[in-house]
Amino acid sequence: TDTAFTASRMGKIPMFDNRPIGLFDSGIGGLTVFKSLLHALPHESFVYLGDTARLPYGSKSPQTIERYVLQNIDFLIRKNVKAIVVACNSASTVLLGGTKSFAVPVYNVIEPGAATALKATSGKKIGVLGTKATISAKSYVRALHALDSSVQVFQQACPLLVPLVEEGWESDPITNLVVYRYVAPLIDAGVDTLIMGCTHYPALRTNLEKATAGRMTLVDSSEAIANLIAADIASGRFGASEMRSDLEIMTTDVSASFSEVAIRLMAPHVIPPLVEVDISPLAP
Repeated sequence: TDTAFTASRMGKIPMFDNRPIGLFDSGIGGLTVFKSLLHALPHESFVYLGDTARLPYGSKSPQTIERYVLQNIDFLIRKNVKAIVVACNSASTVLLGGTKSFAVPVYNVIEPGAATALKATSGKKIGVLGTKATISAKSYVRALHALDSSVQVFQQACPLLVPLVEEGWESDPITNLVVYRYVAPLIDAGVDTLIMGCTHYPALRTNLEKATAGRMTLVDSSEAIANLIAADIASGRFGASEMRSDLEIMTTDVSASFSEVAIRLMAPHVIPPLVEVDISPLAP
């Protein structure tokens, strides 16, 4: 077990811990979470892993996703991180309710997003946009009902949105039409708060605001998880860095398009070049 984490549980965590915070996603959409963490924790170091060789996770079985998740966590622990953020809703889904323990704190994006949505809703009608895996697992439904059993939750799988963001088509009229097609049933249901249940979706915030005519509060799980980790550092769950020393972005496959999307998602932050890594064993 990681020494610093064990110490934190005993209330003896040192004031400073300069190890980086690790994040991973099935691709580079999780950089929206990375961006929120940079904003909330400007003095921390970060290591980001995008499993681009095996994306998307959202269309794969829970068993396959879990295998990938455990491999990614193991890889980041070997990078000597002090905490890990599962910056992927599909991957977070397979961890909820699990019994596995890890050497460092591991955060999912589902529960913080659900808690934020519940605080924001005025009529207890919450919508969730997500991948097929996230929607099928009803992760947000369970997380919301665990907090308030009376809340109504309306789900919508949106398999076309991630490819549109990956192509850089946020400003294309086709994207506006697709977004509206997905949110129309939620508008008809009277949803007042909408969870963007995929790390790519914050890139479509303008499209979603247009489609909903501003009638829904949009909830970004990346902001929720950043606030939670900042609070945990302040409370002493693990130590803070004295100053930010490094930003590292790794992917299991590198292409020009990945780099272009990464630069766009992270703007105005200047990011280092993407580095291709082997997180063996890489399952097909």
